[in-house]
Amino acid sequence: MLVDPQDSLLLIVDVQQRLAPAVASHRAVEARIATLIRGARRLAIPVLASEQYPQGLGPTVPALAQLLAPAERIAKRAFSCAAEPGFLAALRESGRGQVVICGMEAHVCLLQTAIELVEAGFVVFAVADALGSRDPANREAALARMAGQGIEVVTGEMVLFEWLRRSDHEGFRDLLGLIK
Repeated sequence: MLVDPQDSLLLIVDVQQRLAPAVASHRAVEARIATLIRGARRLAIPVLASEQYPQGLGPTVPALAQLLAPAERIAKRAFSCAAEPGFLAALRESGRGQVVICGMEAHVCLLQTAIELVEAGFVVFAVADALGSRDPANREAALARMAGQGIEVVTGEMVLFEWLRRSDHEGFRDLLGLIK
């Protein structure tokens, strides 16, 4: 199954100021997420972002926060976004059935969110090069477990090109500029 630009939403999980520096390769992960946000914006793909207990872990890192509207951020205490009151309702209101998920940490909040979203009837795509954990072994274990749960493991470029579908898409040149 391909990521459908008419049916997908980008979900950024917990890329926060006090957590991000501890995540392996966090700068590369943040850069890939920024590219996904910019691509989503150019193609009118809805974007949501969660913040795990922002009073303790801080807000979303500045490089991503500047790309997000305040209304697109949801504070949470549950590890899984899907377990946070009101989150599933907000997601269903978007009318989208696919969720492209990225962020931190892969083996905790991303994993729990992805599994519970599948259980709630959503198709989930985990962007392998746009998610991280403090320990790379935890990230790899999370990706393997997600794949075993029916979650599609993709890369950021896969998502962008699947959103485009064609080289004559009006947004092709813009997104190609983001990728290069």
